[in-house]
Amino acid sequence: MEFTFDIDWIAAISEIYLIFIINILIVYAVIYSTSPHLHYPVIVKNVTWLSIQTLFFMLILTTSNILQEAVIFNNLLIIDNFTTLIKTIVLVSTIIVLLIITQYNKIENFNYFEYVILILLACSGILLLISSYDLISLYLALELQSFCLYILACLKRTSEFSTEAGLKYFILGAFSSGFLLFGCSLVYGFTGTTNFEQLFHIFTGIKENSLFYSIIIIVGFVFVTIGILFKLAVAPFHLWVPDVYEGAPTSVVAFFAIVPKIALVSLLVRLLFYVFYNLYFPWEEVLILCSIFSILIGTFGALIQKKVKRLIAYSSIAHSGYILIGISCGSLEGIYAAFFYSIIYIIMTILSFTILLSVRTKNHLNKIKYLNDLAGLYLANLPISLVFAIVFFSMCGIPPLAGFFSKLFIFFAALNMSLYSLTIFAALMSAVACFYYLRIIKIIFFDKPGTNIILLDIDKEKSLILSICSILLIIFFFWPAPLILFIHNGILCLCI
Repeated sequence: MEFTFDIDWIAAISEIYLIFIINILIVYAVIYSTSPHLHYPVIVKNVTWLSIQTLFFMLILTTSNILQEAVIFNNLLIIDNFTTLIKTIVLVSTIIVLLIITQYNKIENFNYFEYVILILLACSGILLLISSYDLISLYLALELQSFCLYILACLKRTSEFSTEAGLKYFILGAFSSGFLLFGCSLVYGFTGTTNFEQLFHIFTGIKENSLFYSIIIIVGFVFVTIGILFKLAVAPFHLWVPDVYEGAPTSVVAFFAIVPKIALVSLLVRLLFYVFYNLYFPWEEVLILCSIFSILIGTFGALIQKKVKRLIAYSSIAHSGYILIGISCGSLEGIYAAFFYSIIYIIMTILSFTILLSVRTKNHLNKIKYLNDLAGLYLANLPISLVFAIVFFSMCGIPPLAGFFSKLFIFFAALNMSLYSLTIFAALMSAVACFYYLRIIKIIFFDKPGTNIILLDIDKEKSLILSICSILLIIFFFWPAPLILFIHNGILCLCI
């Protein structure tokens, strides 16, 4: 007896393995944590380390898959070098997030094993989203990721801020999902298909004045793009970001800020440069406007913030605007620049949250909430303060750090497409952003501490992460070739 999807199961072995292990972890955690014979043990640490091992083994399966390119499960998913590139980044980022939040969850008594399970489920949704090759699989994977993130945002039930953040995220996320689903229905209703390849051929093989180029198709494309830009936290669809970042637990915000962004960028690139590329619609101009709004709102919004997480939220919006500049160039060089910027941004964000999760005030060991709480950090730990300085100098784009090249590549990509005004604007806003980044460094090193701060004992995992990421920010300035080659191997298949 021959199995119909024999090769498909081999191609999707990593995702199948992850879903299988998630079910096993749920059964294990429920049975042991509710066992009266074992006195209801707290097993969140065990589940965390089992999850890290699972993701590490999945990383091996993903990078060593024998099928380099395949369209599987009746054209619902695709496996190629591009998906392998993004999945590798997502898996490594998720492993790092789980490593840096372990100590924080213990101190905060955040002893919910469901928290780790939800991260794994969100990760599985993100991986399926990266491989989506159909509007139906795209929507289902995006909703799997989103529902997990909604629950994570309000998981701290004793906190009103966390509950409020989860509700705001859920309500606004439901609107964005409605936009996405409505756009998909319009595209399907007018073309008769939801498959990416078939949509590409339909839009390629017909003329501008054809029936398919009616206003309905354009509206469907716009609604799909709006749904994705909302998830990507791009202005003017950014209103949920500051409140959710401020209200959600810091360990959850770390996952929000680090992992999903690169997957959504890859999805947007596949849609714009493949599916809707030949659609008669000026999507480049629309993305340029969104990037301008994002940089403006993110930069000037961060200037007036006094709280750490709200500043990170507005900074994230501004960084999304720079990434959109690379995508809006509509060139291969622009895609290179966008993904180079995204990877450097992930490294910088990992460093930021690794430190924030380790710093407390001496007043009842409160978490760092305001920027002024960081005053005198160098007295508690000079090396950690220097790492913080490296991060913010890199975000400013100051050499010799990788953040300089990440912005430089974006500017060069825009200049090569004759977007001179946009390049000047982005460079000026980057100079303005230096103010609030350098202000944090000034607070850390030069302000008189109002409340003494202490640094929790940093475990070996955090120390290793801080060391490696700090070194990478310096190495990728002097020798960016390995990262460029890593991106090149994945991006090239989009042009073939």
